[in-house]
Amino acid sequence: MSAGPLSIESLCAGMDLPDWVVDFRHSAGGRVVFGPGTIDSLGVEVRRLGATKALIVTDPGLARTGFVERALSALGGQGVEGAVFAEVHENPTTDDVDRCAAFAAEQAIEVIVGLGGGSSLDTAKGCNFIFSNGGRMHDYWGVGKATKPMLPFIAVPTTSGTGSECQSFALIADAETHAKMACGDPKCAAAVAILDPELTVTMPAAVSAHTGIDAIAHALETAVCNKRNDVSAAYARAAWGLLDAGVAQVLEAPRDLEARARMLLGAAFAGTAIENSMLGIAHSCANPLTAHYGTVHGQAVGTMLPHAIDFNRRDPDAAAIYDSLHEGDLADRVRVHLAACSMGLSLRDLGVEESMIPRLAEEAAAQWTARFNPVAVDAAMLEAVYRAAW
Repeated sequence: MSAGPLSIESLCAGMDLPDWVVDFRHSAGGRVVFGPGTIDSLGVEVRRLGATKALIVTDPGLARTGFVERALSALGGQGVEGAVFAEVHENPTTDDVDRCAAFAAEQAIEVIVGLGGGSSLDTAKGCNFIFSNGGRMHDYWGVGKATKPMLPFIAVPTTSGTGSECQSFALIADAETHAKMACGDPKCAAAVAILDPELTVTMPAAVSAHTGIDAIAHALETAVCNKRNDVSAAYARAAWGLLDAGVAQVLEAPRDLEARARMLLGAAFAGTAIENSMLGIAHSCANPLTAHYGTVHGQAVGTMLPHAIDFNRRDPDAAAIYDSLHEGDLADRVRVHLAACSMGLSLRDLGVEESMIPRLAEEAAAQWTARFNPVAVDAAMLEAVYRAAW
């Protein structure tokens, strides 16, 4: 894309970033196509992959927006036939993946398109595992467990949150235990990520808020995790710069395309940072809240994030990184964003019983992201973090 008014280059102007950040050179998959209207290139991208039959994986709400029809039109314009699975649920489970894979098996598909938020993208990736390699999602819990080739995957995010479009992991919950399984494999990463900010303009305010705070958490956790490196640090810094500037603006002016572009690009940068490093205790503490109370992920991680930052300041290197990202108290800056998003809630506000805190802490300590926190933690330490958030 040229350096036009909403190009990657223009949005990142003044950030002094390496060329490889702007080029998404460390994204998990292949090409990243960015800019307003790029959804219309979907058919071209499918044909570039040598396919003529595509499965679009999306959710019922998005199916009513007209974006699915626009995607089908882009496919049809290039002679590509499209089939639509529009039954994705929030926080997808193994049941969602199984239903999608069963639908895919009835179609002669050659490429899978995830169109929607992180749930649609994760379901599409999960479907690819099962459709291409058989078995069930539990077989792929971990990294690199798919033994057969997978179909090309095209990610078209319509929210600015998970950054799944730039990651090689599908996050799927066990339908019975609600345990979240991170299933990673380079073969499931997107061959093409189409980042069209026009698709995010119709997001409801609550979705914009929750996904934006989730993306901020990704940027700030990857910035200090113990797997951080020069690559992830650069993407995390770029992500924070865009998200910090954009989150309040998309709530004040939902149709501001530049603000939407900042958020979408920031989320993708943060996703790339995760792919090249990892997360920390804000996410490990958030997952049990979703499992036990159905707390929306963005709210759960948002409630925990300022307290995770305060806790991690005991590590001098993490504290120095926080200070480099924001002049002033970074945790307080996050609290400003939470308040602007109407998400400045305590655990007590969210209905969490104080008696549940020890159990939540035990489960959080067992989450795999906890081991990448800059300060090593155990259940007792996480109990203190939960109590601060309560």
